[in-house]
This record gives sequence, structure tokens and C-alpha cells, in this order.
Amino acid sequence: MSTAAIVKFLDPTQVELEIPISEEELGPARDRAFKALVKNVKIPGFRPGKAPRKFFEAQYGTQAIEERAMDAVVPTAYTRALQENDLDPVDQPQMELMPEEEGQPLRVRATVYVRPQFELKDYKGIALEGTSSAVSDDELESALQHLREDQGTLVPVERPVALGDTPTIDYLGKIDGVAFDGGTAESQPTKIVEEGFIPGFASGIVGMTAGETKDIEAHFPEDYNAPQLAGKTAIFTIKVHENKASELPELDDEFAKRFGREDGTLQTLRDDLRGRLEMQKKQNQRRALTSVLLEKLMAAHEFALPSVLVDREAENLATEARSYIERAGLTWETYLEQQGKTQDDVMAEYRVEGEKRVKGSLLVEAVAKVESITATNADIEAEIAQLSRQYQQPREAILEMLRANFNALVDGIVRTKTVEWLLDHATITESEATNASPA
Repeated sequence: MSTAAIVKFLDPTQVELEIPISEEELGPARDRAFKALVKNVKIPGFRPGKAPRKFFEAQYGTQAIEERAMDAVVPTAYTRALQENDLDPVDQPQMELMPEEEGQPLRVRATVYVRPQFELKDYKGIALEGTSSAVSDDELESALQHLREDQGTLVPVERPVALGDTPTIDYLGKIDGVAFDGGTAESQPTKIVEEGFIPGFASGIVGMTAGETKDIEAHFPEDYNAPQLAGKTAIFTIKVHENKASELPELDDEFAKRFGREDGTLQTLRDDLRGRLEMQKKQNQRRALTSVLLEKLMAAHEFALPSVLVDREAENLATEARSYIERAGLTWETYLEQQGKTQDDVMAEYRVEGEKRVKGSLLVEAVAKVESITATNADIEAEIAQLSRQYQQPREAILEMLRANFNALVDGIVRTKTVEWLLDHATITESEATNASPA
């Protein structure tokens, strides 16, 4: 009969287990180990697999049998110890065989990080403030105007460049007199809109005429996505070859038929577009509410976090950042130098974000457990079908892609369902100040 494991908490999320391995468990395991090992050895005077155990041990010793028996018994004993003590590991254990003591069974010491134990509170009825998903007339007309612009035809115009025009230009950008990657183009049709370029670029081109060349000054924002350019001032030499403006279609029933409905009218287009805009608003609001909800849920709970999970998340963030920086054509060392930070500085920042992510995940998992939220077969099939459409691959190919990450797929489904459950059970009030008036 097995004896209960001794549990010692090294800290709130790390435990040390002393797990006894009884002779009642080891005896049969040794027998099974010997039978498996003897099949693959040659012992004079016996057919393969038929040598008695004492002859096997005389020639090969007992160590191989003991190791194989322990390999079979320890995982079962470890799992039993976790279950008996209601421990939920978040990492693989560090195992070691403890010194033998007379009169005591063999013991294994397992050190492992476990999920923190805490009491869930205040997770139902979280107070959130949302905005109306109604679409105003102005928003609808703006969306229709964008559709017209998308369907417009570029025609040459004999006038200076204005915002919204699409001139064909050459440009050469330099910082401190040196050209930089991505700052050069020839005969490039370029739609002149302020939001599409760094400050100063579009406004500098406005007013130029075909055949004109001039230098303009533009400024890269401090948070520009290419760190080597962020915060820098560039001089662009611009030459305009020709200018074109968009000739827009009339906003009528014929225009509406361009969007997939033979019987479409301008009114049906307005109705369809309003519906899509409302759906988009609801989705955007849902995302914003999710962020606030998780922040409030985390603020309501304080508990220790397994450092192994925080370290892993911080390393993942660092790996993503390195990859992004390298894709931008910069070495990690140069990036750190430009930011005036050390590796320890950025890892400290990533640990802060890692702690936030780990805490949020642990809370969502706890809610899922308490509320019995799971991923059903229908949920999994729906997710696979969505991935199949997204990647334009058959179901079998998606399953093969997911073979090594299937548990992650299931965990993602459960997380999504749990967050939706939390939102459905939140107390959401609509902000009057941001209501949109319906048409």
C-alpha cells in the first residue's frame, strides 16, 4: 500500500513533494521490466527471452531493471500525489531519487511550480461603460463617400496638386544628407492624403505642378515603426511628373448594383452598409470592453504568480521584439543602443507585461473552471472550419497543421468563450455622451 506524499511549499507557487515508492508498486514493475529487457539480450544456454532472472542479473546486474521499473512507477506516483493534494502543475517537475534510509521505502523528490490557489471574487456583474452601436447619418454618408472614392476613375488634371489627388512622383529621402532604405521611388503614383504619410510629406507636395522639383521637410514620429528612423527629420527631393484626380461615380441605383445585388438600389446599399457599420462598431466595442473587463478583474485579485510562467512570457515577448527589429533591418544591439537601454532594462519591461498576461490568463482559466466552460466538439469543428476558410486548406490539412498545437487550440477556444461569458454577465451601461443618432 502506498504512503501519502509529504508536501512542502517553497513559496506560494512552488512545492516540493517527497513521494514514497512502495514495494507493492515496485515489485510488479520490476517483473515487467525484466520481461521486457530479457527479450533483447543473449544469455548462453537460453533462448532469447527465456533466461531466468537470476542469470540475467548475474550477467547484466540489477540497475537496468531498477531504472526501467522506476521510469514506469514514478510518473503514476507523481500524478497520484498531485491529485491527492489538489495541486495543478504549470511546468515539468525536477525529479531526484532521495538517499535510502533503513526501514523507509524508496522516495522521490519532485520540485514543481503549481497554479496559485486563490478565491475568485467580483467576477460577475463587472461594471463597464460602453458606447452606442447606432450609426449616425454623417457616418453613413462618410462611408458611402469612401465607396465612391474606391470606385473612382483617375483622370489627368491641369492644375496644382491638391489633397486627394494622385500625382506620379519621384522622391528621394535623406537624413543628415544620407539616403535611407524605403525612402526612394521613381514614377510612383501616390495618393496625397495626410494620414497616409509622415507629417510634412503630403502637405509639402500640395501645390506642386507637373514638371516641378523641390525639397520638402518631413518628420518621423517618435513611435515610428522603424526604430532607426523614429524621431528623425528627413529632406525629400520631390519631382512631379503628372497629376491626376479621381472622377467619382454618381451616387444612384446603378452605383449600388456594383456591390453584388442585381436588384440593388441606393436605399438597399444604404441599409446594408448601415448594418455592416453597426456590426463593426459592436465588434470594436466588444474588444474595448474586453480590455477594461480584464483590467478590472485583475485589479480585484492579488495572488502570487509562478515565476516560470512570467519568465516564459517575457522571453516570448523578447523573441517577438527581436524578430520585429530584425525585420526592420536593425540589429538588436543597435536597437538597444538607440533606445538608451540595456538588455536587463527591456527584460524588466517585458516581465511587467508578462506578469499582466499570466495573471489575466490564470483568472480567465479559474472562471472557466468554476463555471464549467469547455470547448465542445462543435466549438472545435467550427474553429477548424474557420481556419480552413482563412487558409484555404482542406480540413485534413488543418488538422495536420494543428497536430502539435491542438491543446493550444482548445485552450484558445475556452479562453474566448470565458471572456464572452464574462462580458455577457457584466453590467454594461451606455455612455450618453457618445451616442450616435440613428438615421
